[in-house]
Amino acid sequence: MKTFAALALLLPALLQDPVKDRLDQSPRHHEWVQIKVGDRTLHAFVVFPEVKEKAPAVVVIHENKGLSDWVRSAADQFAEAGVIAIAPDHLSGLGPNGGKTSDFPTVDAATQALYKLPPDQVSADLNACADYVAKLDACNGKVAAGGFCWGGGQTFRFATNRESLAAALVFYGPAPEDKAALAKIKCPVYGFYGENDARINAGIEKTTASMKEAGKTYDPVIYKGAGHGFMRAGETTGAKDDEKKARADAWARIRDILKKL
Repeated sequence: MKTFAALALLLPALLQDPVKDRLDQSPRHHEWVQIKVGDRTLHAFVVFPEVKEKAPAVVVIHENKGLSDWVRSAADQFAEAGVIAIAPDHLSGLGPNGGKTSDFPTVDAATQALYKLPPDQVSADLNACADYVAKLDACNGKVAAGGFCWGGGQTFRFATNRESLAAALVFYGPAPEDKAALAKIKCPVYGFYGENDARINAGIEKTTASMKEAGKTYDPVIYKGAGHGFMRAGETTGAKDDEKKARADAWARIRDILKKL
């Protein structure tokens, strides 16, 4: 009976979702918007900062899991740092019955659909979001991008095809291999990588050389003891100390970067 009673006391804590709780308790204004992109309707999650002046914006690009609660929470944290955050759901219209990420039966199903997206469609979605947020009355017209995993790679690629992008924050995502594409980048690119992520980190040296050759700004930082996805892992229950520290250090760096926009 004592064991049962102890479990009953622990159950509420075990059922807590810190990400969902963070979203629910955020003081910032959240809203869903629908943006027309050709014949498609793109769903996007927007968060406004609590600031006096007009603010820059960041397009937050989700992982290969689609637009999850965690990515929406990351958008809220960008807004907490003083920018307008807009997070598009690139699976808009592709879920069951024309739904979005939340309508897929499993994360794996969403991931499989995501990897079938035409690159031009992803670019069109990102440009539509950037155009939308730049025109908001609360925005000062400056738009950056930041993405995680799949979204990190898309962030780097977005920098190659949007000249007005103010900055690109790439979280453990691969860079385009085409040197001609890298030469088109106009903004600084900031990389965030975990030390224990050989798959992604194997390309950093080559990217550094290519960006330097093209005369571009590329600032990669490798966070000690962290693995792939440390921005998510670092705030989960039971996270390793190295991943907690990497996430905290990365957010300190993010805030510094955003202040320069």
